[in-house]
Amino acid sequence: MKRVSTIDHTKTIAGLAAAGFGAIAILILASTLKPFVIINAGERGVVMKFGKVQNTILDEGIHGIMPIVTTVKPITVRVQKNNLAAQAASKDLQQVSIDVALNWSVDKERVNEIFQRIGDEEQILSRIINPAVAEVVKAATAQKNAEEIITKRTELKQAIDNQLKERLSPYGVLIEDTSLENVGFSEEFSKAIEAKQIAEQEAKRAQFIALKAEQEAQAEINWAKGKAEAQRLLRQNLTPEILQQQAIEKWNGQFPTVMGGNGSLPLINISPPTQAGR
Repeated sequence: MKRVSTIDHTKTIAGLAAAGFGAIAILILASTLKPFVIINAGERGVVMKFGKVQNTILDEGIHGIMPIVTTVKPITVRVQKNNLAAQAASKDLQQVSIDVALNWSVDKERVNEIFQRIGDEEQILSRIINPAVAEVVKAATAQKNAEEIITKRTELKQAIDNQLKERLSPYGVLIEDTSLENVGFSEEFSKAIEAKQIAEQEAKRAQFIALKAEQEAQAEINWAKGKAEAQRLLRQNLTPEILQQQAIEKWNGQFPTVMGGNGSLPLINISPPTQAGR
């Protein structure tokens, strides 16, 4: 039986150990240098070589890169929502506070240009979007008085939406939608509006009561006029002959009676008829 020498056995163990250390070193080197990058769903990768932005934009998925030389900055292209507070003045110089809910995203075809000019999402929001919202809200509210801001809120929202799209489009920022969640005025103006609404409601109620009374009075007048007219027509049409005819038609065949000393006596007409020639 052939025996393996101690030297050969030692060499085998050393070879395996070297291979293991080599594999570990490769894994450590790969994890440190990162020869690939993963772009998640809803993102695009901005490629840079030695810090210089390249024209290439990486889509979602895994991509091989040259370590040290190439770096990739993921930028989200999903729709984002931010609530921004803005202060402005109306056309009639009333102070207005508006909370704008803004849905926006970056142009996926221009993420490298946007990152090069402006920066990442936080820098886009602070450097571009916030100042644009503040200026657009001031310009839009200055075109309407306080009452119109309340009654024509949809028009104000549309004006802000259109102006923001026009202002931010050159930067590669896409405005999906805007909403005016809260519109507030100074405490003094709010109290004045409330007092005006109460006065208008009371005036309408008084007007309704007066109109109702007028209609009821007119109805009484019309009823009285109608009754008087009916009586006039009745007097005009009732002749002695008609009255006699109606009495005959309603007679039940019995004479009315009167009470006398000896009991009831029929009441009859005792006036003698007028003789001709007398």
